[in-house]
Amino acid sequence: MKSSTALFALAIGAFAIGTTEFTPMGLLPVIADGVQVSIPTAGMLVSAYAVGVMAGAPVMTLLFSRFGKRAALMSLMLIFAVGNLLSAFAPSYATLLLSRLITSLNHGAFFGIGAVVAASVVPKEKQASAIAAMFMGLTIANIGGVPAATWIGQQLGWRLAFGGTAALGLITIAALWLALPKGEPGARPDVKRELKVLTRPEVLLAMGTTVLGSGAMFSLYTYVAPMLADITHASPSFVAFALVLIGIGFTLGNSLGGRLADWSLDGATKLILAALAIVMIVLPLAMTTHVGAAVGLVVWGAAAFGIVPPVQMRVMQAAAQAPGLASSVNVGAFNLGNAVGAALGGAVIGQGLGYAAVPLVGAALAAGGLGLVWLGNMGRRGVATSA
Repeated sequence: MKSSTALFALAIGAFAIGTTEFTPMGLLPVIADGVQVSIPTAGMLVSAYAVGVMAGAPVMTLLFSRFGKRAALMSLMLIFAVGNLLSAFAPSYATLLLSRLITSLNHGAFFGIGAVVAASVVPKEKQASAIAAMFMGLTIANIGGVPAATWIGQQLGWRLAFGGTAALGLITIAALWLALPKGEPGARPDVKRELKVLTRPEVLLAMGTTVLGSGAMFSLYTYVAPMLADITHASPSFVAFALVLIGIGFTLGNSLGGRLADWSLDGATKLILAALAIVMIVLPLAMTTHVGAAVGLVVWGAAAFGIVPPVQMRVMQAAAQAPGLASSVNVGAFNLGNAVGAALGGAVIGQGLGYAAVPLVGAALAAGGLGLVWLGNMGRRGVATSA
């Protein structure tokens, strides 16, 4: 099996998942009108997806772990395709909500099992870069897939956007079938043992770092459009341009984060979290001009997504006896961080502190993540000393 072919197939799946996860955010008014609900009610489609990711990650991973890796990944993408197809034909809001929940069930398990496969096809010193290569599909989705699906949804109807995303799932199934070996069926999982691995302090600290790093990202990302309008006085066209720049930053950061993690997993995590905190402190000042906002958001995007490969690798190493389950649950931790960051950013705005205070929340979360890394290192040193 060629590693490049396998990683490309996994990246196609990540691209499809990224497209379906973020597209509804840009189509909420159109979808709301289509199923005759308010925009806030339509926003529950995004929340339902996040809940499905968190709940589905451990369940689907344990359920499919008895399959070969290729069969498991293909089955998960079949769920993805069916869910999006059901969304395209949903006759009501309730059925659309259920369809989005079904779609989300594949998300955590696909990235979790996919990360294990990605790490297995390259030498040990390149495993973080391999995981980053898979996640590259997710970042590229923000540059190409999401804008394309949003345009299709606005011009030709939101149902066609979901239908097109379902087609991406079928393309992924074909790519996985061609790129990955059939593999042997997995052993029946020892659920109790694997769940016990997840309760280890070092695993919980690693996942906590994921939650705080992701929270730092989404505290700003959720409100970036109104922030640009309020601080930068940006036009709608500049906001759209800024979102593309953020996607470029995500892509650059993902690649850099993988390379840094291959160099030093601990050093990369500390360096990127520190950089993210500093950038978010400076960002309110940078966003007072259009040029500053453009440059600042690219740098912020790179730091925000650069943390993904290191924290994913940290969890897999901390839970070496259950890497697939831990990797999948960690993807759920990303989504928990998304919710935490969005809620804290909204709370700051609701308290009347202004949009300029939102990045400071993200900086505090990133600093908290840095603190968890420090605690994890102290714990390891304590164990080594006692030994």
